[in-house]
Amino acid sequence: MKIYLASPFFNEEELRNVALAEKILTERGFTVFSPRLNEVRTEETVGSRAWSKETFMNDRRFIDWADAVVMLYYGGYSDSGTAWECGYAFGTNTPVVVVQLGEDSNLMIHEGCHTNISMDELSEYDFETMPYKPYEGKMF
Repeated sequence: MKIYLASPFFNEEELRNVALAEKILTERGFTVFSPRLNEVRTEETVGSRAWSKETFMNDRRFIDWADAVVMLYYGGYSDSGTAWECGYAFGTNTPVVVVQLGEDSNLMIHEGCHTNISMDELSEYDFETMPYKPYEGKMF
């Protein structure tokens, strides 16, 4: 199974969690595309128009490639790029497994995903049958 791992990676907690999710999924035998490990390298500088366009196209291409998207979600705080990846996957009928790391959720995330699990459950989640588990926490 091919998995696109959507996650912010802008601070120590996010870096630690995305590295853990990469390890769990890879050790389970999945082919994982993580933008953190596949940053676009161009002759242009990070933040330039050319770099921006190439990064966007590359990430979209790999969401299209994936059988499922795993989203690391921090609740009310959500990286806009990660939220966009989740919405794009939903719009293309790619199932989204949300790993809930925050204490609340925006309804657009938990209603637009296939299931909601914890980081501990990621080690055991059955990606073949994709059982549904609704979000049960505080929502807005």
